[in-house]
Amino acid sequence: MIGKGIDRIGERLSRRAASSLSRRSFLAKVGSSLVATALVPALPMSRKAHAQGVTPTTPGEIFAREAQTDDPTACNYWRYCASDGYLCSCCGGGPATCPPGSTPSPTSWVGSCINPDDNKTYLIAYRDCCGKDSCAKCACLGLEGEMPVYRPQLNNDIIWCFGASSMVYHCSSAAIIGPA
Repeated sequence: MIGKGIDRIGERLSRRAASSLSRRSFLAKVGSSLVATALVPALPMSRKAHAQGVTPTTPGEIFAREAQTDDPTACNYWRYCASDGYLCSCCGGGPATCPPGSTPSPTSWVGSCINPDDNKTYLIAYRDCCGKDSCAKCACLGLEGEMPVYRPQLNNDIIWCFGASSMVYHCSSAAIIGPA
């Protein structure tokens, strides 16, 4: 008995659809629906609203949680949130100075890092030191704010020795520009 009722409802809906829709328009609507449902996962979503302080979700939040201010030769030193390469502080220079024999590039990429001591955000200029062979000590990769190569001012994968006397990369320094 129940099966016959469902069959009648199905038949009525089918006949009503057949009388008001052509096959092409029906297939077009079904196809549009399938495409729309497939695209739903690609829509942007607010990660902060989703996480609400539970766990860090971006590389910058993870780095800020683990950052320290005591050892500039460690990858989690607070200024290195967007650095990529060998740390000049491990190669005979300082966090913001090039080692002897290398020269700072006149160009740089930038990042915004949180100092855990005062909990303020600072703008950092990352400048490659050029002119000597690679230091190959303390290789670090910070991803805070990194953008694709088509936004070069925020990409740390480029060798930034443009305009220097030599394009040979040695290490990367991190100078504080000021509060962000």
